[in-house]
Amino acid sequence: MSNPLILVTNDDGITAPGIAALIEVASEFGEVLVVAPDSPQSAKGHAITISNPLRLNRTGIYGDIAAYECNGTPVDCVKLAKHVLVKREIDLCVSGINHGSNASINIIYSGTMSAAMEASLEGTNSIGFSLCNFSHAADMSLARKVARSIISRSLSKGFPGNARLLNVNIPDVSIEDCRGIRVCRQANANWEENFQVGLDPRKQEYYWLTGDFVNYDQGTDTDLYALDHNYVSVVPSMHDLTYHQYINEFKFLED
Repeated sequence: MSNPLILVTNDDGITAPGIAALIEVASEFGEVLVVAPDSPQSAKGHAITISNPLRLNRTGIYGDIAAYECNGTPVDCVKLAKHVLVKREIDLCVSGINHGSNASINIIYSGTMSAAMEASLEGTNSIGFSLCNFSHAADMSLARKVARSIISRSLSKGFPGNARLLNVNIPDVSIEDCRGIRVCRQANANWEENFQVGLDPRKQEYYWLTGDFVNYDQGTDTDLYALDHNYVSVVPSMHDLTYHQYINEFKFLED
């Protein structure tokens, strides 16, 4: 593909080290457009802004690369890129590199993955990249290598059929300790949540969400299994939330 247009976005904000690493890699493969939130937007899911005006500000933070910071959500960023900034088709959207895992059920909450999902809804092949390390000082060496490999193969081979979205999670290990890439399924896991209760300086109660991530899935073909065994996990994802195998089981609801 000659000079593809690659949209780069994220949910950690336009100055995050993860997006800087992804921009560096994406720039090796074509023209890059960056549209990202002007502040962290983690766990925003697929939220969009409808009650406030959206703004785009061109920034020179990445040199000659066209980069815009947006006051909206990650999904807003993709929508504005597609419908306001771009005059041609986007060949690939890459989101991340997120600071922290988006494996398993975390795809539902993730702003990183929702940005990629929004682009895929618009018909653009999209990839969300996440590194299983929350620190902004995390070593991005393996993440860069993985992003370079997957972007290269995605552009050269394309995506099969109606597939448009990949959820890529990268273990927090060295390049030498990574055992490779595994295409797998999303594990059945969830957050067992609770709220810590505190008092603010005015003696008013507040609630802080906490919880533990629990894997209920013992399969060896899941993203969590791959990550636990030092593999990069790649999960082909989709938008259809229908539980197809139970459609007939609920026919008793019909008139």
